[in-house]
Amino acid sequence: MGKVLIFGHKNPDTDTICSAIAYADLKTKLGQDVEAVRLGNVSAETQFALDTFKTAAPRLVETVTNEVKEVILVDHNERQQSASDIDQVRVVEVIDHHRIANFETSGPLYYRAEPVGCTATILKKLYKENGVEIGKDIAGLMLSAIISDSLLFKSPTCTPEDVAAARELAEIAGVNADTYGLDMLKAGANLIDKSIDELVSLDAKEFSMGSAKVEIAQVNAVDVNDVLSRQAELEDKLNGIIASKGLDLFLFVVTDILNNDSVGVALGKSAAIVEQAYGVKLEGNKAVLKGVVSRKSQIVPVLTDAFNKQ
Repeated sequence: MGKVLIFGHKNPDTDTICSAIAYADLKTKLGQDVEAVRLGNVSAETQFALDTFKTAAPRLVETVTNEVKEVILVDHNERQQSASDIDQVRVVEVIDHHRIANFETSGPLYYRAEPVGCTATILKKLYKENGVEIGKDIAGLMLSAIISDSLLFKSPTCTPEDVAAARELAEIAGVNADTYGLDMLKAGANLIDKSIDELVSLDAKEFSMGSAKVEIAQVNAVDVNDVLSRQAELEDKLNGIIASKGLDLFLFVVTDILNNDSVGVALGKSAAIVEQAYGVKLEGNKAVLKGVVSRKSQIVPVLTDAFNKQ
């Protein structure tokens, strides 16, 4: 068996990057030949975590078939979110906490999916199950992943398991989870210097919802007007993506990390589905989504149900 690449979804977030690194660490300690890689740029939030815990970012790859025959997926399973040539390699493992969709393999595999708030929470269990100690810096990265995915334990996707794992990891890492977590989130929420291209690609995922093709991008902000003040330029970019990919809907979500609300900018021929799904009125193509902070639990399933009812 040759080397196996471990990676998360395109437009990687902190959980994707840190979980790939952590699982590669575990696998290496178990004597396996693996490498963590990434499918996109590292965000400011993730870079803050990497810098704090003295870890280099995984190598960027465009394709995987030119390097390996087998891969491990973390923090995703849907093929449109993965490497462009994912159908040409064997997926031997998946460690994930999302819905399962558009995924099939030709052979058996190890699949670990749990309804927790973060992939790193599952990985912590795997370290324990394999009797492997978590190092200080790896613990810090796993903590960062949980803080990111749970918005510092405020997201409805956050479970008691996530909180317990984070507290234990913080102790190993030697940091205060709340103080460090807020600093990390603020580092990622500084959007003033980001270009529109960067904002749109920071954390965007494609989904199939019924017969509709949907893309949802989400950014965290301390002040949502840092993004909304550039709405005209943002809409030009989104309309271009809609046309090039044949999307039915592009929903761009700006989440206020202090107030735990979001503003959604909806474009595409199915934009009205957002009004139906949330009982809101789009004004100037945008609407406040009260209490909505999680794409996984408060956006994807809500929109999927709305599309399926059409």
